[in-house]
Amino acid sequence: MSYRHGRGVRNAYGSYRQRENSDDINDGSSYNAGNRQSRGSAQGSRGRGRGGHPPWLKGKEIGLYYKKKAQSSQQPTHAIRLNPHTERKIKNLLESMPNTNFRPASGTGMCDGIDSKLKARYDHINDSHFKKNFLEIVSGDIQQNLTKSMLAKSKLVQNDTYDKRAIEEHKERVASPGYQKMLKFREKLPAFKMRRQVLELIEKNQVVVISGETGCGKTTQVAQFILDDQIERGNGSVTKIICTQPRRISAISVAERVATERAERLGCSVGFQIRLEKELCRDYASILFCTTGMLLQFLHSNPALTDWSHLILDEIHERSTESDFIITLLKQIIPRRPNLKVILMSATLNSDQFSKYYNNCPNIHIPGFTYPVQEYYLEDVLQFTRFKFPPPPEMPNNHRKHMKRYKNQQKKSDDFLDFIQPYLRHIESERKYPQFVIDQLRNPVSEDLSLELIAELVHFICTNEGPGAILIFLPGMTDITKLTRMLLESGEYPSSRFIVYPLHSRLPTVDQKLVFERPPDRVRKIIIATSIAETSITIEDVVFVIDSGKMKLNKFDTDNNIETLLPEPVSLANAKQRRGRAGRVQPGKCYHLYTKAREMTMDEYPLPEMLRTRLEQVILQAKILQLGKITPFLASVIDPPNAKAVELSLQLLMTLNALDEDEQLTPLGYHLAKIPLDPRTGKMIILGAIFSCVEPVFSIAASLTYKDAFYCPLGKEAEAQKRKLELGLGQYSDHIALAEALRRFEEAKTRGSPGFFCRQYFLSWNTLKLLTDMKNQFAKYLCEMNFLHSANPNDERANKNSNNLALVKALVCAGLFPNVAIVKSVRRHGASVVTPQDGKVKLHPSSINEKCQSFPSPYLVYFTKQLSSAIYLHDTTSISPMGLIFAGPNSKIGEQNGKCVMALPGALSFLCEPETAFIVQKLRAKLEWLLGYKITHPGTIKWDSDEGAVLKGMIELVSQGDEEMGLESRTYHVGFANETYSDSD
Repeated sequence: MSYRHGRGVRNAYGSYRQRENSDDINDGSSYNAGNRQSRGSAQGSRGRGRGGHPPWLKGKEIGLYYKKKAQSSQQPTHAIRLNPHTERKIKNLLESMPNTNFRPASGTGMCDGIDSKLKARYDHINDSHFKKNFLEIVSGDIQQNLTKSMLAKSKLVQNDTYDKRAIEEHKERVASPGYQKMLKFREKLPAFKMRRQVLELIEKNQVVVISGETGCGKTTQVAQFILDDQIERGNGSVTKIICTQPRRISAISVAERVATERAERLGCSVGFQIRLEKELCRDYASILFCTTGMLLQFLHSNPALTDWSHLILDEIHERSTESDFIITLLKQIIPRRPNLKVILMSATLNSDQFSKYYNNCPNIHIPGFTYPVQEYYLEDVLQFTRFKFPPPPEMPNNHRKHMKRYKNQQKKSDDFLDFIQPYLRHIESERKYPQFVIDQLRNPVSEDLSLELIAELVHFICTNEGPGAILIFLPGMTDITKLTRMLLESGEYPSSRFIVYPLHSRLPTVDQKLVFERPPDRVRKIIIATSIAETSITIEDVVFVIDSGKMKLNKFDTDNNIETLLPEPVSLANAKQRRGRAGRVQPGKCYHLYTKAREMTMDEYPLPEMLRTRLEQVILQAKILQLGKITPFLASVIDPPNAKAVELSLQLLMTLNALDEDEQLTPLGYHLAKIPLDPRTGKMIILGAIFSCVEPVFSIAASLTYKDAFYCPLGKEAEAQKRKLELGLGQYSDHIALAEALRRFEEAKTRGSPGFFCRQYFLSWNTLKLLTDMKNQFAKYLCEMNFLHSANPNDERANKNSNNLALVKALVCAGLFPNVAIVKSVRRHGASVVTPQDGKVKLHPSSINEKCQSFPSPYLVYFTKQLSSAIYLHDTTSISPMGLIFAGPNSKIGEQNGKCVMALPGALSFLCEPETAFIVQKLRAKLEWLLGYKITHPGTIKWDSDEGAVLKGMIELVSQGDEEMGLESRTYHVGFANETYSDSD
């Protein structure tokens, strides 16, 4: 199935390109801070401030000036009108529908036992299994749910036959040569030597914390200790262990390793289950490895975990949101399940914190083993390399020195000198380092990441040290690309003697695996990686580690309501993990590119994920588990999140209509909580099912949820971007490119050539395969919810409108609204874009729209907005005004300057004829009612009925938006010679 429009894509908006050398330029954005006269006044006022602000304003006052000016000039920008054919068609559809709402007859009283007040609130929903389940969730609480779960039949029932069978199998296994061979290896592990102490502690306590260094064997051994001990005691039939891992690859690889150590295949006493793949073990005398996300899914249906005897939460020191959530929830489950054993396994970093959280439960430590690693710091590296930092930027002498940017720069420099001077005096007195090292450490630039210094250090190691791979830790993919290019273009690392590997999460798995291969003799391997190489992998021939001391973490800035991805100092725990990479299989050396003084200021541990990310999914999970008001529950978490973050996430869920004003799940919220997706993409796939547009919408939702499959090999950036642009089908849409990439991949699979297609378009085969599986899972969820006829996303009945690209983009917009940006102007270097919340933003270099010189519409919808070196929109789709009207709830008709205006949330408004506004709003109201009805009465659309007529009317509307709007082209000419946002904003 192709997503190409049958009649082609027609640019009905005129050129959206900046007119060079012309004074006849109109403002195309309601966020522009001026009108046509602003250009002349700006040009004539360059001596008094950028963009023409009054010269007496300083710093923040300048930004406030432009903000106020912009707000005062927000006016409808575009005139919308329906062409006669579309208007007549929609009017006929509306007139043919009865005025009464279509709903089936009343139900049969399936919701007995539910509070009458609550039943009355949802009396408009006909009795059904959906209504019964929904009201049970909304009206219940966790204690009622646990009681119900405890009363259900458990699979763990004492059975003499199973007990004897497990004992016989165990004896045969222990006697086998394969088991004995693996046993010799296991006996060398530190964990094995503490087997008896571990088992005794678990026997006597319900909750135990086991800490141990990486490599001590706790992950592979503890579950086996418990299983074998229980089998030998004759308790095999009532022993089933679940062990969580933070990553999918860990769950699979650990399960495979444990099965190998037990001399058996997966699926007998050892299995695994992750979101899209599983090899289940038997229901008794067994161990199941799974992700923490899967455990949460199990908790939905069985909150008391009555089918499990032991729960092992591994790697809890990583402090993922899911593991912290489960640790908190277990405090309510444990009292009701006294026979459930809980084992929390952590690195030594912060195990005491978990012990205290569980009322000082016992904590046992397993020693690890690593080879000695010699550590060096920045002062040592400067002495080795004699590297000189560039001088710090000079402060201006004019009025610009009072601008916010320069004030921050001066404060940063002053703070650094206050911090470093005592340390410099100390090392000067010791006379350990020459004066030029002291001078360099006094330079504030020494705190910044220097790729030039790293290149010098690599050269030093290659010249002066013995053989061994070099592992370099950098904050992000951009830094990796730059350093890789620097090394390869220097001419000092010929391929006959050196192999340079970039390593980050966006690389295809096949390329990631290359770093594990040992190079030929006398060839040195150089791996340049993000923090992905800290804990998830072990590269055995690494001898030298270069730790930049920086890392990037996704954070949620609650003050500005934006996600950030900025370089920041690593924690001591991260530094320890990085150092350990050099000592896993042999002695090594680690070069930290920060001073010993800076090390003393580092945080001990990285910030827990729940303190630095959005909380929408956490809140929905809490609601589906009937945990009541979210604030008290999150206040009981081991490290409670910021109250502002909770408030913002609640606001978004209410905006999405997932929660009501009383913070209770709505019917839509109930569906979204059942789907393991971000609520915005969850809403998107429900709309895709209702509008029979499943295949492309599911592809887009899967890509936004997991990751897109595009990658950019070094030196082929332009070619990769060209191929991605081709997949965009001329739609100015990253989201269409994602859908088309997956569609063509699935076609290539049927032809037997998916590998060639992936190489041709710079796509990851493994990622595309995973996205295909995710699409199938989405279809399964929605089929179970009764929104689809079948669990096949390619079912023709679910794809009646998948060829309509205008509809696909409108559905994406409906899921992501109010994430709308406006293209303010277009120049040679790309578009100038603003959002209402942030002012100026940039299109990310990976977006196919980043270098566009014209757009069919000034409106862009996006999923990811992130602050790094600037505020970037990572994925964008150009959307028509009609697409926005389709997506935006609560449109209103008003009057301004004697003209009819249709207004949407987020300061978006459009001029229109009164008749057009009336027709559009009436159709929009019908759609709102229908969507609400289908959410509360899940079922497939009857396209030959009134509900089909409503959807056809909206499809006609958004299709005209992409083809036949016929807007005056002058309303799309935008831009000024100067920017209207100052440096101080």
